[in-house]
Amino acid sequence: MRLLIASLLLAFPAAADTADVVTDHIRPGYQAFAKSAADLAAIESCSSDSLRPAFHSAYDAWLAVAHLHLGPAEEDGRALAILFWPDPKGLGAKAQRGLLTGDPAALTPDFLAQQSVAARGLAGLERLLYPAEPLPVDPCPLILATADDLSRVADEVSADWSPFGDLLLTAGDPGNPRFLTKAEASQALFTQLATGLEFIADRRIGRPLGTFDKPQPTLAEARASARSLRNVVLSLQALRDLALTLDPGSPRTLAAFDHALDLAAKLDDPTFAKVTDPQGWLKVEILQQAIRTARDTAIAELGPALGVTLGFNSQDGD
Repeated sequence: MRLLIASLLLAFPAAADTADVVTDHIRPGYQAFAKSAADLAAIESCSSDSLRPAFHSAYDAWLAVAHLHLGPAEEDGRALAILFWPDPKGLGAKAQRGLLTGDPAALTPDFLAQQSVAARGLAGLERLLYPAEPLPVDPCPLILATADDLSRVADEVSADWSPFGDLLLTAGDPGNPRFLTKAEASQALFTQLATGLEFIADRRIGRPLGTFDKPQPTLAEARASARSLRNVVLSLQALRDLALTLDPGSPRTLAAFDHALDLAAKLDDPTFAKVTDPQGWLKVEILQQAIRTARDTAIAELGPALGVTLGFNSQDGD
């Protein structure tokens, strides 16, 4: 009888723990980000010693939810206003120069909310707190306005996840226009997992890795603040937590995540600067392959366990 029950359980897909993902992963993550952004905005000093730790705390908190390309973060370009990267054309720096040399009195949060997303958010703050060259004027008014704007956006996203989370929780119920079945909700969350891993491998690692003959270390994310590898690690940890919450019974997927995290922990290259050395390049490339293996493993193990496949994601076609 026990064998029969076990075989029956294996024959049917597990129900995704959508409720746990919403209540334990998504909502607390956005609340923590909103608090970190508010703490940053509350600092009235423009001293680097005061601002940089709070900047890193807010950046860390964002990476815990940055993989969620659905719902409130995608409305009105909010995710881009929080972190506009990559920026291959340098749009953010160009827009910021205009703001820096304009009227400081005009730099209110309401004014900044109407400006290019490329000049705002965490990437904008990084350019002001870790300038590559001396800034033409005192950046303090723009720093304070950018921090206030970031806090406002973070509050909006966190607040809006209350009603949007209810749509995930009530998937398939009458009157739910967004998720017509529970499987649609599971598919949406599973897609965030797969595309999040793809983004790490292709963008966060792939851009500075370049090719063996032509590495591009200057294209690393958050290079000025020495966060490039840190962003990879925190993103992997967040996605592992998502996978674990979706389905705790996926040992191969979790093992693949742990292998990638172990490789990252051993990589002494915070900005991927060592990709210019053949051995350094190979180490980063091995990490990239491990992350792609984690994605493939999740698709092969977690997807069938949940009875879902990949769906459309806002990053598709980038």
